[in-house]
Amino acid sequence: MTYKVLIVDDESDMRQLVGMYLENAGYKWAEAPDGKTALEMIKHENFDLLILDIMMPELDGISVCKELRKTSDIPVIFLTAKGEEWNRVNGLRSGGDDYIVKPFSPGELVARMEAVLRRYVKTGPKDSVSYGELVINEAGRRVELSGKTVVLTVKEFDLLTFLCYHKEQVFSREQLLESVWGYDYAGGTRTVDTHIKTIRLKLGSYGSHLSTVWGVGYKFEV
Repeated sequence: MTYKVLIVDDESDMRQLVGMYLENAGYKWAEAPDGKTALEMIKHENFDLLILDIMMPELDGISVCKELRKTSDIPVIFLTAKGEEWNRVNGLRSGGDDYIVKPFSPGELVARMEAVLRRYVKTGPKDSVSYGELVINEAGRRVELSGKTVVLTVKEFDLLTFLCYHKEQVFSREQLLESVWGYDYAGGTRTVDTHIKTIRLKLGSYGSHLSTVWGVGYKFEV
């Protein structure tokens, strides 16, 4: 399978450089000079991954990712010269899957792309899983509670699905970070706590199925 990547950067030379790396690695690619153009292209074309610069005029990369996450879970890798921790955190909290700081090596870029794609590409649709009034459809990335759709972020859905498919199994925060966010995630374990809290709130009384195992981590308890 040949993946198609959209490169979004206001610098033409950078788009061409990244595109050359991708071609050499066997990827197809397209380019957008700004965030607005990228969002419009995504409406009309199918892309498997987005490489997104943060510092762009009019609509910065963080805003693009937040807007994208309202309708799509396409993987996003931020590629930027801004390497401070708060920028990495903001990028990942906005829905990004990884973060690469310029200058970068072609090998690192391709390896990180492969890691992100492995986490998102599905081998085939799975049946819905039901726990009382809670229904989780992984193939459709949809959660329903008492017949009503529960709106979850990409990572909230991934975390809930992972725990549900491993029901009654306890996972530490570190294990959940590696399994859901990826081994190279730059954030801390408190990210897991925050996501568990928001999922519980959105699930109402069913949030109690996400049990805290004190001193260890979390599990989905039937």
